[in-house]
Amino acid sequence: MTLKQCAQKVQDEVTSVRKIVSDLHAKLTKEGLVVWSAGNISQRLKSADLFVIKPSGIAYDELTPESMVVCDLNGNLVDGTHNPSSDTAAHAYVYRNMSDHVYGVVHTHSTYATAWAAAGEEIPCHLTMMADEFGGQIPLGPFAIVGDDSIGRGIVDTLKGSKSVAVLMQNHGPFTIGKDAKSAVKTAVMLEEVAKTTFIAKQIGSLVPIPKEIITKLHNRYQNVYGQ
Repeated sequence: MTLKQCAQKVQDEVTSVRKIVSDLHAKLTKEGLVVWSAGNISQRLKSADLFVIKPSGIAYDELTPESMVVCDLNGNLVDGTHNPSSDTAAHAYVYRNMSDHVYGVVHTHSTYATAWAAAGEEIPCHLTMMADEFGGQIPLGPFAIVGDDSIGRGIVDTLKGSKSVAVLMQNHGPFTIGKDAKSAVKTAVMLEEVAKTTFIAKQIGSLVPIPKEIITKLHNRYQNVYGQ
């Protein structure tokens, strides 16, 4: 099925999500989470089993809403003039297997988070802002090669049963998930902040742990009470 064969409601949502995803890529460069064409953002549609994702190998300053591509949940190109991101199969696998709550996926190569991934270490939870956002440590996912759904399987398996909305794929970098692309971008920004702060703290001395029951309390408050 082509996009032109879809209902007008679907076509309208694709137009809207293309702009959202394009604009959010500018946030990644503004926050210093990516370089050149590395990394990607996608958002799943509410009206159809489709998602919008960044095209492969296009520099960030060349991205436009029109250059975003539309894929089905098997990663097949449905609409667009460019090849989809090389991580498309991973995003598609996440959407197929976390379909009850994940509508946004972000991948970056942000410096500090990627350094933890290169070291093959999870980021321990020693900050209240980390307890708030992630509900515990940032887990380490397995090494996986780009090109098929191996990375997606690693993301899903690692986050299964975890409160975390981020994973460090070993020797690769971070992936974050959310209720939409904007929330996954926010998580990517927060992840890099706690990765940097925790790294610096380790250079100063031993990290001071937060009791698990306090982590749970902080996470529940932030997720259910904090804000408007």
